[in-house]
Amino acid sequence: MVQAELIAVLAAVTDGDPRVLTIDAGTALPSGPLQEGHRSLQTGLRAWVERQTHHAPGYVEQLYTFAGQLPGAARSISISYLGLSRQAVTEYPGAEWHSWYEYFPWEDARANRAAPVLAEILPRLARWAGDDPARQSRVAGLFGTGGRGWNEELVLQRYELLWEAALVPEARRLRAGEGETVPGKEMTHDHRRILATAIARLRAKIKYRPVVFELLAHEFTMLELQQTMEALAGQTLHKPNFRRFIEQQELVEETGKSTSGLAGRPAKLLRFRAAVLEERGVSGTKLPLVK
Repeated sequence: MVQAELIAVLAAVTDGDPRVLTIDAGTALPSGPLQEGHRSLQTGLRAWVERQTHHAPGYVEQLYTFAGQLPGAARSISISYLGLSRQAVTEYPGAEWHSWYEYFPWEDARANRAAPVLAEILPRLARWAGDDPARQSRVAGLFGTGGRGWNEELVLQRYELLWEAALVPEARRLRAGEGETVPGKEMTHDHRRILATAIARLRAKIKYRPVVFELLAHEFTMLELQQTMEALAGQTLHKPNFRRFIEQQELVEETGKSTSGLAGRPAKLLRFRAAVLEERGVSGTKLPLVK
């Protein structure tokens, strides 16, 4: 008998911090088995999320399907979904929003935040790689050493390399090994791997589809838009180039209103041009990163 498990990665951005909705003190993603009463996979997923967190998912898309079997257990299929929310608020017991950089602290390159954890990771990976050229090349390519650039989309590959090197608790758990692991909050089963997949998907998608607006209020400032993009990408964006990028894509329009009651100069309030999706797909453009 094959069991189908539905797993949700629900993301939101609050105060410049990308967050994921979790259960079990932040160690698991909302999940549950597909049941006979569920009309569809997505219906079942939404039912489990609402039951476990009392949070109603908004935008949802299928993310990843994984088939596996543990010794002595029934064969299972894990079907994960990525959902986006405009608010990271919940008061339901057992449901918590956590920064996804608690789980992947090496992924936040804004203002050099990842430097301390990378200072721990890289020597351990160097010891693991030893004199093996193939391993050395993988480390350099994924972590941007030896003059290689950092590719923010390779979230899953970096986690899997750390798993292979037995530097994350999940790998130690399965191998019954001992030793130090790198910083980063542990998750049950393969939930951190699924979260890594979701982050990578979202980082890639914000470059060619305007899904970022699913995370913003209906009216927002250019600064709020930039900070949300930076939070997701884990990268600092060049302000003038970012504004030019948004204008060229014709993603937003002015509302005719401005912020008020705040210190400093009022900022124009913008809204997403919904017609963009109807007119054309947004062309793939590299984010204007600060060099």
